[in-house]
Amino acid sequence: MESSSKPKVEEYMTEDVVTVSPPDTVGDVIDEMLNDEGHSGFPVVDDTDRGNGKLQGFVTARRLLGRDELERIDDMMATNLVVAEPEMKVDDAARVILRSGIQKLPVVDDDGVLVGIISNSDVIRSQIERATPSKVWKLMRTLESIHETELREERREVPIDVLVPTQERIYADELDGRSYELKHGLAEPIIVVERGDELVLVDGHHRAIAANRLGIDEMDAYVIVVGDDVEELGLEKTARKSGLRTLEDVEVVDYARHPLIEATRYDTDADTDSEDV
Repeated sequence: MESSSKPKVEEYMTEDVVTVSPPDTVGDVIDEMLNDEGHSGFPVVDDTDRGNGKLQGFVTARRLLGRDELERIDDMMATNLVVAEPEMKVDDAARVILRSGIQKLPVVDDDGVLVGIISNSDVIRSQIERATPSKVWKLMRTLESIHETELREERREVPIDVLVPTQERIYADELDGRSYELKHGLAEPIIVVERGDELVLVDGHHRAIAANRLGIDEMDAYVIVVGDDVEELGLEKTARKSGLRTLEDVEVVDYARHPLIEATRYDTDADTDSEDV
């Protein structure tokens, strides 16, 4: 399960890219930005149907400042571009992003056709997810040893509302952080054990509850599938004894900080209230 190969750009890039064309005007692009607040710039391609055509340039909001709304994009777009290739390692793309100060890299094939775009958020997500397979592998080996059976692992979307939690409480401050990650596409997959119709949540309680509160129906997960020969998992027994049936049963602690925050607190002045720092 554990792989030594490093993730590639094609695994994390966004393939469905919003683009503009050379004949478009400044006004057209401004309208596009206003209609989609998540974009501050667009690749310019030679496809008038706004598909993934050959990359011609890139236009950002900054280049639009002070321009006449009727001016064509090909008269003011950037053409000296830094790009990535699909087979490029994400680590290398991260170095380019860091050193160039560019937040998004167009991804092109050998013919210069735009095939995607990779952002600094995608790079962060790749680093977060890299640790997850190791967690899954260790959990599988542990469960196989305890129940003397062989398990298999799948990667798929799972419904959130049927998850059986195994953690009695979570922390409000970390819940806020996980909500931010989900909104920006940075959350790593959760880890679930499937036995029959049961989906037992093992890792990712903050993520799952944050997703549930955001109205997200399904979530990316590593699913460890247990065979019918195992009657009940220790995880299920723990959940049942704790009265945990749904995510609604998990207590959200909002009167205390997460232990990690408390453990790393550092006061520079004994007379200063740390909450004011």
